[in-house]
Amino acid sequence: MSIGKPYKAAQRVALGGLILAAFSVCSRAADVSATDSTLGRGFALLYNLDFDQAHQIFLSWEKEHPDNPMGPTGDAAGLLFSEFHRLGVLEGQFFEDDKAFAARKRLDPDPAVRERFNTALERAQEEARSRLAKDSKDGDSLFAMTLSSGLQADYAALIDKHNLASLHYTKVANNWADQLLAVDPQCYDAHVATGFSKYIIGSMSAPVRWLVKLGGISGDKQAGIAELQLTAERGRYLAPFARMLLAIAYVRDKDKARARLLLASLRDEFPRNPLFAREIARLDAGQ
Repeated sequence: MSIGKPYKAAQRVALGGLILAAFSVCSRAADVSATDSTLGRGFALLYNLDFDQAHQIFLSWEKEHPDNPMGPTGDAAGLLFSEFHRLGVLEGQFFEDDKAFAARKRLDPDPAVRERFNTALERAQEEARSRLAKDSKDGDSLFAMTLSSGLQADYAALIDKHNLASLHYTKVANNWADQLLAVDPQCYDAHVATGFSKYIIGSMSAPVRWLVKLGGISGDKQAGIAELQLTAERGRYLAPFARMLLAIAYVRDKDKARARLLLASLRDEFPRNPLFAREIARLDAGQ
């Protein structure tokens, strides 16, 4: 087996890192509060590409909850997603097959946004670790560690094109997601953190799956799809993003009809985001 095999595996796992660019907030299923609603508005604005207003909501929420890592984590997600949008990373054809993903160019990020992104992540992880030292089952902190590691994976893979670094962060994020689900099995949003990685790795050839498993990440294509469907149906904040990921999976599997249905539902729910209509037109043009 050639030396290039592990690197190609890292490229495919890095694609799975996209799953965590989602705007995920997990709270206890029984605690649907005004706090959830406030953060939910922020994440909905991100789906609609209204980054400035989302940023203001996250900052305001952070001022009211200065010791909770969810504020800076949400802001970091917004910063990354806005950079993805500016750089054209969110175009669906980028992920349609492995060749397109492997051929992607290293992008030219805004250094000021990178600094703000890293600062927000550092603040979120510091606050999360402080809370976890007092309560290892703190759901907000487990969420923050899950998402912040995933955001690092996304930046490494999709902007810097550092595949092996992205593989490391993806493994870390999956470990935190497993801990979160152990504490709160009804945190359906957390399944996004493992579902798409399982799908991507499960789609690999058997030798490459074996190599990646040695690195601590296993795959199961059907199990990954099932987890994404669970989030799409029952997730609180990540249901729309799970539908995006399922659409990508269906396109990769040449099931464009199901992909189109999901994209149409997203277009109708988030009319200010032109990406969904654009991807539908692209699918229709290819039929």
